[in-house]
Formats: sequence, C-alpha cells, structure tokens
Amino acid sequence: MEKRDLRIVYMGTPEFAVESLRLLVERGYNVVAVVTMPDKPAGRGHKIQFSPVKQYALAHQLPVLQPERLKDPAFLDALREYRADLQIVVAFRMLPQVVWDMPPMGTFNLHASLLPRYRGAAPINWAIINGEKETGITTFFLTHEIDTGKIIQQKRIAIADTDNVGIVHDKLMVLGAEMVCETVDNILAGTIEPVAQETLEDGSPLPPAPKIFKETCHIDWHHTVEQVYNLVRGLSPYPAAWCEWVAPDGQEVGVKIFEASRHECRHDLAPGTLRTDGKKSIEIACTDGFLRIESLQLSGKKRLSTEELLRGFHLSDEYVVR
Repeated sequence: MEKRDLRIVYMGTPEFAVESLRLLVERGYNVVAVVTMPDKPAGRGHKIQFSPVKQYALAHQLPVLQPERLKDPAFLDALREYRADLQIVVAFRMLPQVVWDMPPMGTFNLHASLLPRYRGAAPINWAIINGEKETGITTFFLTHEIDTGKIIQQKRIAIADTDNVGIVHDKLMVLGAEMVCETVDNILAGTIEPVAQETLEDGSPLPPAPKIFKETCHIDWHHTVEQVYNLVRGLSPYPAAWCEWVAPDGQEVGVKIFEASRHECRHDLAPGTLRTDGKKSIEIACTDGFLRIESLQLSGKKRLSTEELLRGFHLSDEYVVR
C-alpha cells in the first residue's frame, strides 16, 4: 500500500500536535479526518476558541470531529464512516478500546518521553523539574493502560542546563513530527518490531508525569537551589513557578518567576529570605544558596526583567516570601 492510499485519522488538540499533522499533510499522507477536543470559551469575553489542531484542519479543508464523549454512538458511527486503516494520536486524551481498536493497522501514540519513564500528562515538565539530562519521544501502540503499549520507535535528545520547558517542547515537537512520519512508513513497510515496555525496565522506580496543578507550581524555598531552579525551568514559560511577596504593611502580591540563575553558597539566612539592592538584583534564599531572579511577573502586570521591575516597584529586604 502506498502512503497516499493509507487512510489516516489523526487525533490531537494543542500546538504540540499541529507539527505532526502539518508534516503528514505536506508530505502527501492521506489524512481523511481529524478528531480534536470540543470548542471552549476562553478569555474575559468567553469567546469560543478553536484548538490549534482544529484551526490547522479547517485551514486545510480536513473534516473535523469534536466528540464530547468518545463512546457516544453517534461519534463512533461517524468515525467508522472514514474507514481508517491507521489512527495517530498526539497530545489528545485517553481513548476507549472501541476507538483505538477500530482500524485494522491499529492506533499509535506519540509521547514526549522515553517510555516507560514519565508516563502521564506532563512528561516534558517533570523531566526538567527532576533535573534529567536527557529526554526524548516515543511512538507506541495504544492498549488498555495509559502509556503502556508496545514501543515502535524512540529518539533521544539532551536537556541543556539552561533549557526550559518551552525550549524542550519545541525541540520534541519537531523531532516528534519526523518520527510520526517514519513510524507510518515503517508500519507500511512491515519493518516494525514493537517492544514491550517491561523489557526496558531496570528495576528502579519509574518517575511519573502527572498533570500540573497550581499547587505543583508553588515554590517551596526549603529545597536546594538546584531543585528550585529546575522547578522554574520546568514550568517556564507556562504555567510558571510562583510565590507570594508580603510587604511590611501586610499587602500580598503574587509573583511568577520565568527566568533565574542559581548561586550555591553557605549562608545563615532562613529559606525564603529576600535580598535586593533595589536596582538590579533580587535573590531569594534556598537551603544551600540563592535563586537569582532574572525575569518575573507580578499579579495583573506584564512580564519584566528584574531591572525593569525595580525601576517602578519599591522592593526591600523587609518583604517576606512565602
């Protein structure tokens, strides 16, 4: 079978999923339909906003399905009408068996980690938060348990000490799109030899990648400066690590931290102690050094460099950080 004859249904929602869809379309693969999340209101005006995948699909005249429930008989009937030979899932949602088992060639997923490590919703974030030096992407066939199916292909990339989640996200998005096409080609060629994830385990605990919540992003200054630095990188630029500054008069302000550097040293200050020269520098004490803040955002304000912020915001060492 030629790639132009292979009927593909593509499933995805965020920007990460657009690159793979774009490459499939531009390289002449036969994408017969796209499945994405229902439209949601967003912003102050609650204006209906299309997912990035839907925007791309509509711009390229691809049929779009947006089921509220993946077991809805009407959706299943509509999906069957496309007679997909293969389904591809990139950053979508957990599929019931009736969906992933539908096409004769199966359904494969692109996951942004080196499975079986970092199964879950936020693999890129957690790899950086945990201080990993490398990560990668995996294509695997879907099965009952989430992120546990047999691996088709994997590729690795290094995580630089200065990389944040935005940088690694974009690298994996591009690399992943190439591997999606390679995986389709290899399935068509009959050259794949899927590997059970259990065979890749070495007996050590597998780090998970659960969904990121607001409390996940709150900085605990009773950690090492390396741990806090990695938390900032692993949540920047979105959703961003945060803390609160409390002024001498008791007024509180939320602070998101986007860029920082670390200064490891011995000190006698309590974790969370703030030091500033009021002009160019803001440092907050961790257990074994200081986190130097380089760009940040106060609640309701725009993102600024530390120097820009201190030109208009009177900050002193009397502020309490929590």
